[in-house]
Order: sequence, then C-alpha cells, then structure tokens
Amino acid sequence: MAVFVTLASGSGGNSALFSDGSTHILVDAGISFRRVREELRRFDVRAEELGAIFVTHEHIDHTRGLRQLLLHSRAPLYITRGSASRLELPPEAEVRYIAAGERVAVGGVDVEIVATPHDTPESIGFVFEACGRKFAYFTDIGEVTEAIRRAVLGADCLFIEANHDVERLMCGSYPAYLKRRILGRGGHLSNADCAGLVCEAARAGTRRVTLCHLSKENNTPALAACAVLDALAGAGQEEVRVCVAPPDRACEPYIF
Repeated sequence: MAVFVTLASGSGGNSALFSDGSTHILVDAGISFRRVREELRRFDVRAEELGAIFVTHEHIDHTRGLRQLLLHSRAPLYITRGSASRLELPPEAEVRYIAAGERVAVGGVDVEIVATPHDTPESIGFVFEACGRKFAYFTDIGEVTEAIRRAVLGADCLFIEANHDVERLMCGSYPAYLKRRILGRGGHLSNADCAGLVCEAARAGTRRVTLCHLSKENNTPALAACAVLDALAGAGQEEVRVCVAPPDRACEPYIF
C-alpha cells in the first residue's frame, strides 16, 4: 500500500510514515519504539522493513524512540550533522549526513531536504516525490520562508504545522518568554500563517492537507481546521480536503 500518514503529531511526540508500496520511510521517532512498531503494523510495515529513517531535528519530541529503533532496524539514518551532534546514537547505526538544498534517493523515492526556521541550528523538512506525485512535510517552523513556499507549491498532499491560535496563546497561562519563543522565527507556525500557506499551495494544485503538531494548550482541532477552511473558502478553493492529525494515534492516511 502506498501511503503518507502521521503516526503521532504533537508536543508529546511526532512520527510519520511515507511509503510508495515498496520503500518505507519513517520521518522522526518522537514516540517510543514500542509505539512506532505498533503503529507501523497498522499499515503492514515492520520496523525491520524500513528503508530509511529521516529526522527533522534533535528535539526529544522527534527523537524519543530513535536510539531504540536504530538498535532494531537496519535502516540508515538520514540526519544533519548539527542534529546528530546533539544525540547519542548507537555506534553501529548507519548514519548518512544530509543538508538543506540536497536531494537523496531511497529506492524509488526522491527526497528534497529543505531548511526550516526553528530554535535549533539545522532543522529541516522534506519533500517526497514518488509514483509521479509530490508530497510535502513541514512542522516546527516559526515562519513560512521562501524556501518552504517554493517547496510546497505543486504538492499533491501537504502535511503542515498549525500549532497555535495567536489569541488563545496570548491569553493563556504560558510565561512571557515562552510566548515570545513560540511566536518568534524559531518557534511554531500559527493557524493564520498555516492557512495562508495552504491557500498558496491550493492555488498551485494541492488537494489534500493534514494539519500537524497542534498545541494542546493553545489550539484545538476545530480552531485550526476552521482557520484553514475559512481561508480556503475566501480563496475559492473549497475542494481541498483538510484533515487534522491527532496527537496520539495515526491520522487519516493519504493513500495513493
């Protein structure tokens, strides 16, 4: 089965599966190895069958289960040198260093590496091309850069962060320094900024969007979805299907 799906998405842990049916790629392992293995099985994939593991950045909600996964899987790890330097990786792991602006091939899947603005030096996102289609995955981004904008245009399916509602964040209980961090260039993408990017992508042909990495405290699925759907309606792009990725289980999969 050819599928693109988040296995978990949120501050508690992030992981996603991209598969063209023969090459299986895991993006991040921010949940336990046990949970990764269980979620993969739902899509008839065993951890031992992974063709590659790609990591966006080293924060714990993206790497919590990585070390254990590497001990049980022979899949090579694709990661930036900056992120790898901040992790304790098993010495036997096969590490392949990547950098923004590069493209790598894993089986029949072409992967473009794109720099993302976050509070870590070498955070990245990915664009997958397989089966004549294009798929984009971007979370943990403080703002939409020109590189991200170029990368998502023409994507058939977009997985994009909708972390917070600005008003809810500002009126919430977070301390001032944390609010500044979230709102800053190295923070997370708001519903409004996400909606703007989704509309651009929709005008270029995107017809499926999954909203990811929602904050439990500063957002709700309804707020995120309404912000994006309202923006799409205003842009005359009502035919775009919008889904919200849950924090603790697989989202509605995109099957192609």
